[in-house]
Amino acid sequence: MSKIWRLVLLLTCMLVGCSTTGNLGIVTKSSADPASLLKNSQGFEELGPAEGQACRHFILAIIPFGQSDMTKAVDKALEATGGDALLNVSAESSLYGFIPI
Repeated sequence: MSKIWRLVLLLTCMLVGCSTTGNLGIVTKSSADPASLLKNSQGFEELGPAEGQACRHFILAIIPFGQSDMTKAVDKALEATGGDALLNVSAESSLYGFIPI
């Protein structure tokens, strides 16, 4: 019976992960100047919902490739709509430790 529990524990440890979610008021693209956007009190046009994603992958669970930072995800989200900033942003970050055998 203890061999089964050890196997279950081993499999669980191989498939662990972590996920966090946060909410932000305003996020601008990396090339924009957020201070000037706020100082000028310019009106804005709502372009609708936008979504961006940035991923990092691992070869053999060791060698990382890809850019998974928030800057890349924001730029992708704004690229689709042509906007300058995102309002009421929900950001999620996940890390999973899958070990391929």
